[in-house]
Amino acid sequence: MPSNDARILLQAVVPTAIAGAIAAVISGVVAGGKGALGAVIGTVVVIVFMGLGQVVLQRTAKSLPQLFQAMGLMLYVAQLLLLLIFVAVFKGTTLFNPKAFAASLVAATVVWMAAQARAHMKAKIFYIDPDSAKDSEKSDKPENSGSSS
Repeated sequence: MPSNDARILLQAVVPTAIAGAIAAVISGVVAGGKGALGAVIGTVVVIVFMGLGQVVLQRTAKSLPQLFQAMGLMLYVAQLLLLLIFVAVFKGTTLFNPKAFAASLVAATVVWMAAQARAHMKAKIFYIDPDSAKDSEKSDKPENSGSSS
């Protein structure tokens, strides 16, 4: 993964993990240990889903750049649907507090998306490859063919 992609991923993971820790503390105070566990699981699910999605999207951008925008939209819709399915599946669980799980899932998703948008806006990403520009300048100049007098 190129350094820009890793930097954007890291700048989304860290705020999401911090938001998850805050959600775990609040859920622990409000709903006890099961609330804290639900918040931690919700945050981990968001980080894994969104992180994998980011990796898939970056690989798509490298191999099929013409599909990047469509793939991004499809990926976010799929991620949100999968997160909704997770909430529905664990709705009646006794393993952890489902309300804390759902609340942290939503909060972590919002924080992830905001942090990723901020990281992307602040990133200095070349939209022109500087190396290819140098190569094209060299190819535009006529080569000397023949003897010089």
